[in-house]
Amino acid sequence: MASDKGSTKTVVVPYKDSESGKKEQVARMFDNIAPTYDRLNRIISLGIDNYWRWRAIRLLRPIQPKRILDVATGTGDLALACMKLQPEKIIGVDISEGMLELGREKVAKKNLSQFIDLRTGDAENRPFDDNSFDALTVAFGVRNFEHLEKGLKELHRVIRPGGKAVILELTTPKRFPFKQFYEFHTKQLLPRIGKRLSKDDSAYTYLPESIKAFPEGERFTAMLRHSGFPEAKHIPLTFGVCSIYVGQK
Repeated sequence: MASDKGSTKTVVVPYKDSESGKKEQVARMFDNIAPTYDRLNRIISLGIDNYWRWRAIRLLRPIQPKRILDVATGTGDLALACMKLQPEKIIGVDISEGMLELGREKVAKKNLSQFIDLRTGDAENRPFDDNSFDALTVAFGVRNFEHLEKGLKELHRVIRPGGKAVILELTTPKRFPFKQFYEFHTKQLLPRIGKRLSKDDSAYTYLPESIKAFPEGERFTAMLRHSGFPEAKHIPLTFGVCSIYVGQK
């Protein structure tokens, strides 16, 4: 962990012995684990992550978005899934070029390059005009923002009035026995599996730490409201392992 300069706030980072900021460390981490990222996601989530994406996309159907921005797009799984909405354009941004390279390969294999554009980009400083998108999606990426409130205000800025933001994020179950199983899975099994398959000792130790540090549930929903989404809400999934946060501008 590290502390923000001039603040007592603790920031969870992947590489605790590094002097780099969180943004640089997260980019390095995802570059390191990119080759095994998709495979590990399926193993770690037991394939349920595909169901979570499906639930998130369903929430966008009522507004029939034509232009979608997928933030922290990674290897493009959510951007590809959003094609079910039949948009005219999806732009995915991520700070890890290693992840994006794999995503572009997946997009090209599906002959969707004319619809999906994956770009290197910073979630907190987006080169898009105000009110540029009908919808915005983030899957398992907001807890990696270096400055969360700034990132959320950027989400709000680029969505048009009436547009919708849908955010998927991992959370910590509160009920027995799901809480106990989750803690064993993330603290014992996950780091061992991640280390063996990804060859990065820190990445899958950072994951449970970042989930624990994230202001989940009503706390994050309140942050969305403060950022300009007055009727923001959250929907727990799979016994509280994941939540969907929804905000409309």
